[in-house]
Amino acid sequence: MSSSLKKSMNSENVVNYDEHDVGSNILRSPSESSMSSGLSSSSANGLKVIGGETTTADVEKNAGSSILNKVGSFWGTFGVVYILAKAIKRVLPIALEPFNGKGAHPLSRVQLVAYVFTCVWFAYVEGYKGFQCKFSPLVVKRSQTLKLGSSSFIEFLLAPLYSMGLFHATKKRMIVSWSVTTGVAVIVALVKKLPYPYRNIVDAGVVAGLGYGSISILLIAAKSFIFNQPPSINPELPVKTAN
Repeated sequence: MSSSLKKSMNSENVVNYDEHDVGSNILRSPSESSMSSGLSSSSANGLKVIGGETTTADVEKNAGSSILNKVGSFWGTFGVVYILAKAIKRVLPIALEPFNGKGAHPLSRVQLVAYVFTCVWFAYVEGYKGFQCKFSPLVVKRSQTLKLGSSSFIEFLLAPLYSMGLFHATKKRMIVSWSVTTGVAVIVALVKKLPYPYRNIVDAGVVAGLGYGSISILLIAAKSFIFNQPPSINPELPVKTAN
């Protein structure tokens, strides 16, 4: 075989090899290409991300953040329920005093009607209108806005007060929340001065309203946390202004 013929065959082999190599790269799927590029970049630069996928460390970090967020939400919601439960526990013995048979005069028929009416009225006005329709969904919604990285340590620590809208809220929400809180404290102080059985009748209404409200918070929280159906109410967070 002549030398010119050998050179021609060698050049054809080189060309065929190059064409085959290029063709295999072209026919390679996008996922294979991205995987190979990810592997090469990982081996060259020591990166933790392979093929654009999250590593185990990233997954564990996100899971940890998610757990802390849920803990903050639970603390915010059930902290409010705990505050209400403490108030109910303090007032309940006074509300039941006319029926405990320990020396208190029994209620007259008119007073008994007033007792029942007060309970129903507080349950509707305070429990349903105040709590279930407004305050309870606000508490649950605001508690779910607690996020690690965007929320401060104080907001996590005082999550129940944060969920009630007493701070880090719109100006209108803070005015309403503080006004209601102060108003309730004033009413409680005035009710303590009422004689028997009128104080007991009012306290019975308070127990009915707070009890209804506590149950509504628990039900809304269960619907949100268990069935992933959070309230659609506006959390009334302060608007961030650009610098």
